[in-house]
Amino acid sequence: MSTTPAADVGSRTVRKVSTRVLPLVALLYVFNYMDRSNISYAQLGMQHELAITTAVFGTASAIFFLAYVVFEVPSNMIMKRVGARIWLARIAISWGIVTAVTGFVQNIPQLYIARIVLGVAEAGLYPGLLLYLTLWFRPKERGRAIATLALAQPVAMILGSLTGGLILDHVHWFGLSGWRWVFILQGVPALAVGLVVLAWLPNKPAQARFLAADERAWLESEIDKDYRPGQRETFLGQLRVAKDRKVLYLAFSNFFAACGLYGFTFFLPLIVKQMDPSYSATNIGFLGVIPWVVGAVGMILVARNSDRTGERRGHVVAMMLLAAVGLFGTIQFRHTPVAALICLSLVAIGVLGYLAPYWALAARVLSKEHTAVGLATINSIAALGGFFGPYVIGKNATADDVSVGLYFPIGCLVLCAVLLVFLKVDRERRPSALPKEQEVV
Repeated sequence: MSTTPAADVGSRTVRKVSTRVLPLVALLYVFNYMDRSNISYAQLGMQHELAITTAVFGTASAIFFLAYVVFEVPSNMIMKRVGARIWLARIAISWGIVTAVTGFVQNIPQLYIARIVLGVAEAGLYPGLLLYLTLWFRPKERGRAIATLALAQPVAMILGSLTGGLILDHVHWFGLSGWRWVFILQGVPALAVGLVVLAWLPNKPAQARFLAADERAWLESEIDKDYRPGQRETFLGQLRVAKDRKVLYLAFSNFFAACGLYGFTFFLPLIVKQMDPSYSATNIGFLGVIPWVVGAVGMILVARNSDRTGERRGHVVAMMLLAAVGLFGTIQFRHTPVAALICLSLVAIGVLGYLAPYWALAARVLSKEHTAVGLATINSIAALGGFFGPYVIGKNATADDVSVGLYFPIGCLVLCAVLLVFLKVDRERRPSALPKEQEVV
C-alpha cells in the first residue's frame, strides 16, 4: 500500500525523534529517579551507623519533596526561557554532585540538609521533561512517549536495587561504609549524563540537526495544530493557570497517587527485608527487582492500550485500584514471601501503569502557552504526596512491622480513583488507521 509524501515524511520524522530524543531523555530520568530514591537501600546500612529509626528514615525520604515543590514551577519557567539543553544539563550536574556529597554526611541533621539541597537541585526535571516531550510528539504518540519516560522509573529502581544491595555488601573502599558508596557511585553518572545533554540535546525541532528541513517543518506544524489556541502572556499571566479548576483537580488527584507511589518506592526494601529478617542486602536488592520488572511490563501494555483506544481516565482509575488491592494483599501476606512479592508486583503495575495515561490526560487539557506552568503546577502539588507518603508511613510503621503504615497509601490510592471518576475530559479521537511506522515503540 503506497503512502502520500506527507505521510512518508511524518512516519520518517516520528521514527527519527523516537530514536534520537527519547533515549537521552529517558537516560536522564533513570539516573534522576535512582539518585532520588537510593536512600531506600542506603538506609539498610546507615540506620546502624547514624542511628536512624524508621520514623527518621521516613522524614529523610520525605523532606526532599519540600524544596522540590517550592522550586519546581520557577524551574520550569526558567527552562522555557533559557532552553531545555542548558537547564536540563544544569539540573543533572547539580543533583549528581549533591548525591555524591550525601555519602559523606556524619549525622541526621546533615542528612536532612543534603536531602533538602537535592530537592532544590532536582526541582523541575520531571515536568520539564514532560514539557519537552510536548514539543516533539503529537497527542496520538504522546502516551507511549511518556510511557518511555515513565519506564525510567522501574529501570532506575532495577538498577538501584541490583547495585545498591551489592555495593552495601561488597564495597568498603578507603575505609568508607558501603552505604556511603551507594550515594557516591550512583551520583557520579549524573555528571556524565549532564555533559551529554549539554552537547547533544536540541532545544526544539527547529534546532534539530538530525531532522531534514521538511521534517522539521512537518513536525512543528503537527504539534501546533494539536493544541488549543492560546495567546502569549506575561510572567504573572502565565501563573494564573495555577488557579485553573481543572489543573487543580488533576493536581490534587495526582497528590493522592503520589502518596502511594513514593510510599511504595522508599519502603519496598524494608518490606522485603521484613518478609525474612535473614535476607542480606544483596538478597533484598535482587528480590526488590521483581516487582519493578513486572511493573515495567505492565506499564508498557497499559500505555499501548491507552494510546490505541484514546482512553485515559479509565486506565488511570483502574491502575489506582489495582495498586490499592496490591498493598492490602501485601499487608495480609507480609510473612509469606512468594505471595507478598506477587502483591508487590500488582502495586508496581498500578503505580507505574497510571503514569502514561495520566500525563497524556493532563497535557491534553492545557493550551500550548500554559503547558510549562500547568504541568509544573500539577507535579508540584503532586510532589507533596512524595512528602506525606513516606513521612506518614514512617511515623506509623514500627521497626518490626513496616506494613502497618501501608493503610494510609491504600486510602490515598482509592481516593485518587474516586476523584478521577468525576473528571470530565473528552476522549481523544483516533484515526481509523495509523501507519505502524508512526507508532512510538
